[in-house]
Amino acid sequence: MIIDIFNHIEPLKYAEATGRIRNVNPFILDVERRLRIMDRFDNYMQVLTVGGFHSYTHGDNASELARITNDAIAELVIKYPEWFCTGVASLPLKDMDASLGETDRAIQQLKLRGIELWAHRDWEPLDSPYYFPLYEKMSQYNLPIWIHPMRKPDPDYSCEKESKYQIWKIFGWPYDTTVAMARMVFSGVLEKFPNLKLITHHCGAMVPYFASRIVCLKNQIDEYNENLTRPILEYFRMFYADTALEGGKAALNCAYDFFGAGHILFGTDMPQDARLGITSIGNAIEAIQAMNIPPEDKRKIFEDNARDLLRLPV
Repeated sequence: MIIDIFNHIEPLKYAEATGRIRNVNPFILDVERRLRIMDRFDNYMQVLTVGGFHSYTHGDNASELARITNDAIAELVIKYPEWFCTGVASLPLKDMDASLGETDRAIQQLKLRGIELWAHRDWEPLDSPYYFPLYEKMSQYNLPIWIHPMRKPDPDYSCEKESKYQIWKIFGWPYDTTVAMARMVFSGVLEKFPNLKLITHHCGAMVPYFASRIVCLKNQIDEYNENLTRPILEYFRMFYADTALEGGKAALNCAYDFFGAGHILFGTDMPQDARLGITSIGNAIEAIQAMNIPPEDKRKIFEDNARDLLRLPV
């Protein structure tokens, strides 16, 4: 089986409640068309994640929208159990008490298997003590947190009004994931919450490629992490990484060398390519199959890690 742990969907009830139904890609709303594309790939299932909730998580009606969104995801899982094995909860992060309550409801009642946070959204950074109650709760549940990058088209040069050529998204989003990871390591969040499970987008972003640079320049940051008890890269290897690299074989092998087979999970970002997911799913499968690694490691990436980390019944 192939379990895709990072893709995007917007349930109709969510899109109607937020008003996104007027401007979102219709395919993200069209479940039946999604299923026809999924059917092109043998034994392929998805863990559903909602795109776009970052725009509402700090609004005044975020609690209501989170309930609508999570209920809609759970309904899809119940309606299409052969296609969707579970979903990920969205939270009203402006209100931590409400977020903790919605986490309990989503996991206990709706049977969702994790929550999603945003790496960059003009709010508290992910190493802020504001999030510690949520980290404590997810450590107790022993279920993962998905970290999704999010950056606005802020200018790359001060003389310009905004970033050009989609640079803010192509390179800026992986950078924001990298920043979130580094802040959680250097601040001691992973020292404080050693059982916290964190899934990063785009296969760990810049961290695998720059691992040696992290070690080499560690002396410049020693004053900030004197309370860390382990070698610095051990903390970075605590993260999990999806395979949403659009089929980039060299990047995938780099991440495999850094994280190991046990911390990589199949993920595609479907349906964000020009063929509405066909390219991203097919390229990811091909890239993993082409890796010169043991068959059992490929199985871990395709399905076993997702089963174990999310404690899936499928």
